Amino acid sequence: MPEGPEIRRAADKIHRAIAGNRAEDVFFAFEHLKPYEDQLIGSTVTAVTPYGKALVTGFDNGLGVYSHNQLYGKWVICKPNAAPVTTRQLRFAVYTAERWALLYSASDIEILTAEAVRHHPYIAKLGPDTLDTAVQPATVQARSLEAKFCRRQFATLLLDQGFLGGIGNYLRSEILYVAGIHPRQRPVDCSPARLTTFAEVALALPRQSYRHNGITNDLTLAAQLKAAGHRRYEYRHWVFGRQGQPCYRCGTGIEKVVIGGRRCYVCSVCQPLSW
Repeated sequence: MPEGPEIRRAADKIHRAIAGNRAEDVFFAFEHLKPYEDQLIGSTVTAVTPYGKALVTGFDNGLGVYSHNQLYGKWVICKPNAAPVTTRQLRFAVYTAERWALLYSASDIEILTAEAVRHHPYIAKLGPDTLDTAVQPATVQARSLEAKFCRRQFATLLLDQGFLGGIGNYLRSEILYVAGIHPRQRPVDCSPARLTTFAEVALALPRQSYRHNGITNDLTLAAQLKAAGHRRYEYRHWVFGRQGQPCYRCGTGIEKVVIGGRRCYVCSVCQPLSW
């Protein structure tokens, strides 16, 4: 599933392509949304805004299209009449004179008024967005010590969009590795200094991933590995997806653990279960 950085990059791309342009045509695959096609045709796209892992495509008539990619959704931007040949099902499309924005395979699509956006169940429960530069580490650190969060394992806490918005499976593994925290530990198990590090990393890594197309590894190391001929999946992350491969810091083999049905990658030396 795309995580916060990927969704924000998609939002940026879609916004550049269609914002400020008139919708010459609009398509919805779901019958209950079909009546809205005529309401949106002729309206101007005002903005494409990310909310955690969701997007809202806003129009100047006060309506917005909420979409969540879930596991399989994919946005495609193309020139008119240049839609890709694909077996995916088109679920939502905005056609402007210059560009088409096509959403394939997504199943979570709704129409919202501008006022209803902030009350949407998913959006309303979102915690601070890690990509919002106004969010500071002190906010994250204080939040991790709140009663509803402090005794939960980091492995499950970081996937809770109500704690921090936009973090998913790869960011979870990467944040905990760089912070030196084992996924089974809890905020209450951490020293103030460790929590300070965690809070800084929980913001820094998603922002780096957004700026550098998903790379969470040390940027200098990633550049060196790329220059040496390594493929992107080999240099992109510190630990995620690197089961059995040596830790870039200590050389220990990276382990894959499954917690709550989700895979997480750990270096047992750099992330000891107890300090």
